[in-house]
Formats: sequence, C-alpha cells, structure tokens
Amino acid sequence: MSRRRPHEEEDGYERAYKKRRRVSENQEIEDRLESLILRVGEKSTSSLESNLEGLSSVLEADLGSFRGKILRILTDCAMKMPEKCTIYTTLVGLLNAKNYNFGGEFVEYMVRNFKEALKGCKWNAARYSLRFLADLVNCHVISAASLLQLLDNMVDAAKEDGVPQVRKDWYVYAVLSTLPWVGRELYEKKEQALEHLLVSIEVFLGKRHKKHHAALRVWTSDTPHPQEEYLDCLWAQIRKLRQDNWAEKHIPRPYLAFDSILCEALQHNLPTILPPPHHASYQYPMPSVVFRMFDYTDCPEGPILPGAHSIERFLIEEHLHQIVEMHQLERKDCAAHLLNFPYKEKIPLDYSIVEIIFAELFHMPNPRLLEIVYGSILIELCRLQPSTMPQVLAQATEILFLRIDTMNTTCFDRFVNWFSYHLSNFQFRWSWDDWESCLQLDPEHPKPKFVREVLLKCLRLSYHQRVKDMMPESYEPLIPVKPEPQYKYTAEGAGSLPGTAAAHQLVVSIRQKCTPEEVLNVLKDLPNPSTDDDDADSRCNPLKIDVFVQTLLNLGAKSFSHSFAAISKFHYVFKILAESEEAQICILRNMFELWQTHQQMMCVLVDKMLKTQIVECSAVANWIFSKEMTGEFTKLYLWEILHLTIRKMNKHVSRLTRELADASERIRRAESDSDESDDDADGSNNNSRKGDDREKPSEEMVVRMEERLETAQADQKTLFLIIFQRFIMILSEHLVRSDTDGKDFNTHWYKWTIGRLQQVFLAHHEQVQKYSSTLETLLFTQDLDPHILDVFHQFTSLRA
Repeated sequence: MSRRRPHEEEDGYERAYKKRRRVSENQEIEDRLESLILRVGEKSTSSLESNLEGLSSVLEADLGSFRGKILRILTDCAMKMPEKCTIYTTLVGLLNAKNYNFGGEFVEYMVRNFKEALKGCKWNAARYSLRFLADLVNCHVISAASLLQLLDNMVDAAKEDGVPQVRKDWYVYAVLSTLPWVGRELYEKKEQALEHLLVSIEVFLGKRHKKHHAALRVWTSDTPHPQEEYLDCLWAQIRKLRQDNWAEKHIPRPYLAFDSILCEALQHNLPTILPPPHHASYQYPMPSVVFRMFDYTDCPEGPILPGAHSIERFLIEEHLHQIVEMHQLERKDCAAHLLNFPYKEKIPLDYSIVEIIFAELFHMPNPRLLEIVYGSILIELCRLQPSTMPQVLAQATEILFLRIDTMNTTCFDRFVNWFSYHLSNFQFRWSWDDWESCLQLDPEHPKPKFVREVLLKCLRLSYHQRVKDMMPESYEPLIPVKPEPQYKYTAEGAGSLPGTAAAHQLVVSIRQKCTPEEVLNVLKDLPNPSTDDDDADSRCNPLKIDVFVQTLLNLGAKSFSHSFAAISKFHYVFKILAESEEAQICILRNMFELWQTHQQMMCVLVDKMLKTQIVECSAVANWIFSKEMTGEFTKLYLWEILHLTIRKMNKHVSRLTRELADASERIRRAESDSDESDDDADGSNNNSRKGDDREKPSEEMVVRMEERLETAQADQKTLFLIIFQRFIMILSEHLVRSDTDGKDFNTHWYKWTIGRLQQVFLAHHEQVQKYSSTLETLLFTQDLDPHILDVFHQFTSLRA
C-alpha cells in the first residue's frame, strides 16, 4: 500500500502533466520558429522587408528561451540554402542591431562551423559559410578589415610549398567566388587592401600550371566558344566586375532597405582564422572547365544572355546548378523550380537551363549525378514548357551534332546515351533528313558513328522493326543488323566442322535436362586442336569450349533470363573448361562469335560471367585488345564492357577494404572495452559487453582478410597494367607505321583510341591514382611518344 495521500498523487500527476505540456509547447514553438525562418523570402502577400522586420522581432522576443535553436537554424540555412544568403544576412543584421550579444554569438557560431567544414573537407559548406560571413559585412555585423584579413589568410594558403595545387586552387576559388557579394563594400572602405588581395591572386594565377585543361574540355576546338579553365574564367569575370566598379545586377540585397537601422549597429571583428594545414588524407575538389554552348546570337528576341565574362553569367549558372543539386531526387520539382527561377524576366531562361544541364552531363571526369537524372529533368522541362523548351533543346542538339567532330570521346558517349533515351520518350521522332549529309562521310567519322551508335542504343530501348521504321530509307547503311544468334553448327556447311556431331548430341542432352557431368561426358572425346602447338596451354581445349559455349548460349538465346539460367545450371562445366586465362578468352571469343550482332546481350553476358567468376577481369581486358576484336575497337559497347569490368574489380577491392577496416574497428573497440572493464569492479558492465566480445574477429580472420585484400589489390594493379600496356602497344605501332609510310597519324581511329585511353584514366582516376608511380616507372617513361605521354601527364596533373 502506498503511504501517499490522494491529493499528493494528484499533485504528482499534475506536475508530470504540466511538464509534458511544457515540453510539448516548447516543441511547438521551436517548430514554428523553424518554419518561419525556413520560409522567409518565399512568395507572400507582404513584402520581403516587412516579413524580415516582423521575423526579427519574433526571434528577438524568443532569444531568451530558444537562443541555441535559433543559432543552429540560421547557421544551417547559411550553409544549405546559399541562394537565400542575402535574406538571412539581413535577418542576422537586424537581430544584431537589436541584440549585440546575439550578433557576437552568431558570428562565433558561424566561424566555428566554417573551421569545422574546412577540417572535414566539406568544401561547398565552407565556401557558402565564407560567402555568408562576407555578406555580413554589408549588414554591418562584421568589420571589413577583419574579413579582408581572413581573405588574405586564405590567399596565403595558395603560397604554401609542398602542397597539391588543387588545395591552392580551392582557396583562391573560394575567395574569388565570394567577392561579387562584398566587393563593392570592400572597394568603398578598403580599396588599397582589396587591390593588394587581387594582385596576390593574379600572381598566383600567372604561375599556375594547367596541364589538366586539355583532358577536361568538352571540345578540343575553341571555336565558336572557348572552353575556359574554371579559375581563369572566374578571374576574367572578377576583372570585368572590377572595371564596372563592383556593380552587379543579379544579387538581391534586401539589407539596403534597412541601411538606416543597420549602419547604427556595432560591428564584430572576426577572430584570426588560419586554414588547417594540408593532410595526405584530404581530398580537394578537382579542377574543371566552364562549358559554353550559347551566346547572345543564339537566342531569339527577348532578354539578352549575359556575356561569358560578365559576373552575372557566373551568378546565374551557379544558382541554377544549386537548384539541380537541391532537387535532384525529384525530377518534377527540379524542373518546376528551374522554370520558376527568380530572375527569369532578365535572362533567356530556357537557354540558360539547357546549357547548365548539358554542362552537368558533360562534366569531366564524371557527372556529379547519374546521367539519367539529367535526361529525366530535360523530359520534364519539355512537358512543363511545351511551347519553347523542345525547340531550344532541338537547337542545342543541332549545335552539339554540328561540333561533334571535336567532341571529347567520353562526352560523345554521354551524348549518345542521352539522345537515344530522349528519343525513346518522344516516340523516336527526329528530323533525320537534316543530318543526311553525314552519310557521305567516312563511317569512322564522328557524325555517322553518332547516328549508328544512337540507333544501337535505341534498339535496347525498343525493337529492331521500330528502329528500322523510324529512319528514312537513305539511312539503311547505318541501321543495325537484326540482333540474332549466329549459331554455326546449324548453318550451311556445318557438317564439315569437327564439333558438329557433339554439338547436336549436346542439344539433345540439354533439352532432356541432363546434368553437368553428362555434358562433360559428351565433350570428353573431342580432340584438342592446339596440342600440336608447343606454346598452347594444356588446360585449354578450344574445341570443347567452342561446342559447349555456342550450343548452351544458343539454347538460352530467347532472353537474358534464359541465358542466365543456362549459365547457372552449367556453371560447374564452365569452371572446369575455364581453368586458364587462355580458356577464359576462348569462352569470350565464342560468345562474341555467337552474339556479335547483339551488343547488349554481350555486355550482359560478360557481366554475368564476371559475377559468377567464370572469367577474370584480366581475361576480359586481354580479349578486348586481342586481334579478333580489331574490327570492334571503335564501337561503344566494347568500352562499356571494359568499364564494367574495371568497376567490378574496383568494387571488389573497396568491399574488402571496408570489411578489413570494420574488423579492425571491432577489435579496437573490444580492446578498449576490455581495458575499461579491468578498471570497473561492477560485474554488470562486463555482462553488457559480452555481445561485443563475441563479435570480435580473431587475429587469424584479420590476417586472412589482409591477404585477400592484398591479392585483390595486386589483381587490380595487374588489370590496369594490362590495359595501359595494350593501349601503349597499339598506339605506338600506329604512330610508327604512320611515320614510316609518311601519312598523317591523326586519323579517326587514332582519335577514338587516344580518347579511350584518356577515358580510362579519368573515369577511374581515384583507383588509377594509387598506381601512378608504378605506371610512370614501368609504362609511361620519358622515351614514350609525346602524344601518349601527354595523356598520362594530363591525368597526373588533376590532383597535382
């Protein structure tokens, strides 16, 4: 029985109820404050100025109870909503004018977040934080002198020795991209100090090497639009802004309406902020090239597109890129936000949107998002704006096709993938007659090759008759052959082939649902035609492989699923026949012989064989570079196979690396817990840790994991060595032969092949980088032809 009196119990219930209600009310107020802060600047019946004024009064009244929450929300907005930077700086300015202490706390909080972003390599968050701090100078929250000191410290990071250029580049880029917001204020108050800062930047840019530039360009030609290196372009835009006395026409500045209030406020000085020293583990943003497709002459009557070197072009493009990044997961929202761009009346919006989406798609070395994201956004844009967007997109496609002769090979592939996907969503309609002149060109020329590759991709998204019907008759030479298996053991004259009888017997056995052992029994008496060859691998019987692979895959030819089922059922036979790399190459050769008219089937089958470990990655690489594949060497599907092979190897190494790191972490945690439990006399704590002890891997397990990882890394290194060595061999042979014959080496074949070499370097740069010193020592030596060596140097300069 409780000794409490009834009224005491009631008091206890009441206290608990009041506490719950208070917590609930506080949560409601916090949610309401968060909603008000996040939504400020959105469409409203009141003006932005009156909304800011009202919100600042509400926040000031709640500072006593919700100070920490308000600080966190405002700081998050500064870093995650950069497009509303000036709205939030104005809000902070108004709060600072009313409450100087809060202004100081906010600056301190913002500085702490800025430093953490730099240390955590969160480069976008750091750059947006710097911009926010700079814009607070306009709102009289931070002094101009202390901001200039910070900018000077950042530019000083570009003068460090023994650090990668990409680190120096980022610090200079962060400063330059901040100046449009605060340049005018610094010019009026600290002109000499600003000039000194710009001179330091100019000196740095003058000494900077740009070997990477050629590798990152979309087009090799600079006509009609230069493909400028990103820092050079931004520097030209800042110089133009300086000539215009730092006056720009794009950034909204709501704080100007509150100048009389803000100028009375006391300012805060930023503490001394020094960039954290470089660490080998830091990954910096890679350099890029500014993509240009349109200028004002391409746009019809209406708003004029800002010039390439106007700061407005930079600000508009950055804002549009931010919208794509923010709404990437929902294509409809993304398209709607792009079309509702706040300054759409001032620019030819459709042209700007199309240009930045292609800039994202063609971004080197890899697009920031999946390629299909950009295709789906463009489709939504056409649906939301059917009166203008399809015409602008068609104009862009014409421009890309017109300039395809000088297009980077990687971008060529992406253009093919996007265009075929786009056609499949619009009933495959296109004005093919306009491109008919490409039929007169060499088949290896980029224009006819583009059309052929687009049709092959359309074949994957449709069916052969549909592709045939959508093309004018004149395009017949470029229309793909119907994708059907070419099974030689039922073709005319098959009776004279040595394995025909066994193939027919195998068909009967498989249809009668035989076992893998029975298949081997059918194959066992087939002679080995390579036994007379002294160099032949005794573990490879080409005739057995020929009969088995062609027969089995032909029986599974109805669909991918049928092929997969056949491979799974007779996986044991594959493993017996594919003991050596030569045997694995023989399997791939027979798959090609059967399915050479069905590129997608070959890609899918190679992928399946790699997953089921029937063939190894090195065998696929050697097969791709073999003489039998010479005729296929410039076709896209072959490189699709090579890249999926490399990715398979990279994923394998990454998985083993993660597993080892996880095991090491569990051992460390278990040992740490063990040390603590030694000092802890409470047995309950020991019991609570028994679960962790059971999870601790043994030393033997960790050693095995380390061995597996070492083996995988050795295989990865070997794979890259095979690929680059083969590239060097075939390119060197071509260059020597051209020189001997007195012919121009720069043929279409050479351009495709050197482009593919460049593509392997760039698409897998993170993995290849680990082996760059080995590659330089063994393959890319100084006696190599400069044309080939130059591709390697472009790659190494990406992270230099």
